[in-house]
Amino acid sequence: MEKKKIIASAAVVAAIVLGATFTAVGGKFKQEEKVNLILSNVTSSSAKEAGLKFKELVEEYSDGTVTVDVFQDNQLGDDKTSVEGVQVGDIDIAVSSTSSLSTMYKDYYLFDTPYLFLNSDEVYDIGFGGEAGEKIMEGVEDVGLRGMAMWENGFRNYTNDKIPVSKPEDVKGQKIRTMENDIHLKAWSAIGANPTPMAFSELFTAMQQGTVDGEENPIGIIQSNRFYEVQKYISLTQHVYTPYCVVMNPRKYDSLTDQQKKAVDKAMKEATEYQIKLSQEDEEKALKDMEEYGCEIITLSDEEKQAFQKIVEENEIFDFAKSKMTHPEYFDEMQTELEEYRGNAE
Repeated sequence: MEKKKIIASAAVVAAIVLGATFTAVGGKFKQEEKVNLILSNVTSSSAKEAGLKFKELVEEYSDGTVTVDVFQDNQLGDDKTSVEGVQVGDIDIAVSSTSSLSTMYKDYYLFDTPYLFLNSDEVYDIGFGGEAGEKIMEGVEDVGLRGMAMWENGFRNYTNDKIPVSKPEDVKGQKIRTMENDIHLKAWSAIGANPTPMAFSELFTAMQQGTVDGEENPIGIIQSNRFYEVQKYISLTQHVYTPYCVVMNPRKYDSLTDQQKKAVDKAMKEATEYQIKLSQEDEEKALKDMEEYGCEIITLSDEEKQAFQKIVEENEIFDFAKSKMTHPEYFDEMQTELEEYRGNAE
């Protein structure tokens, strides 16, 4: 008996020396090797806080067998570069705007479509939580990625220094800086604006000098870049919702033990809820700060947004976006889900 105790004790000591930890499972101990994850994160304040929250939670839930190194502010490369790093295994987890990855994973073009969603509840419940949304997130497996979560990047909104915008005719003839995105360009032309792609770094000066009348971006971008100093009117048109996707290297995920996978999944779920809550709080504060600065905030009702949506649909922008997708049927499925959701809300 004493000999057996000595052998057992020696085995425990050897495991500790080798850097392994033991987790109680059903009254027995399971050996788990320590794993370190590299997470490449974006510049958004709420996303950066959520990255740190994920690190804290996964290290807690895994009893320290999973650790995370978080690289903020695109230190490891821009969105597309980071995700390519995940594909080859140089990076384990990356956060990226879906727009940056549309050419890589074409079903993300759905999130470039103006006025598919009319408010945040539709995004959370249907865009993320509906059947079509889940298919899109899972579909990144086709390009060598594992979809982990969708985070808040926010609705894009219209700013200008001429008039408060609440209806399509208000933007007629306005020269507005947009992304070089052919869905956005086609949509704004149909609505009546004069969309003008321009390097982001040149935008503030262009608005200041009157080279362009306005621009469209999420509230966080408008506030952090001080566009409110040269744009009096901030219209909450909420015309495009572009989320962040969180993706992981599938081989790295599969290499984890079941307990570690549970820890990662649970931590990511809670970090996602935390990020969305922070993002909403940040947007509310940003709007208040810009209003106090002297900007006029124009809030559009769903009915007012539908006037823009009608033009987008009549000019076949939805069909144009679908033509770019690998699975256009996902777009149709999501539209059906949204129609049912809106019907139930009435």
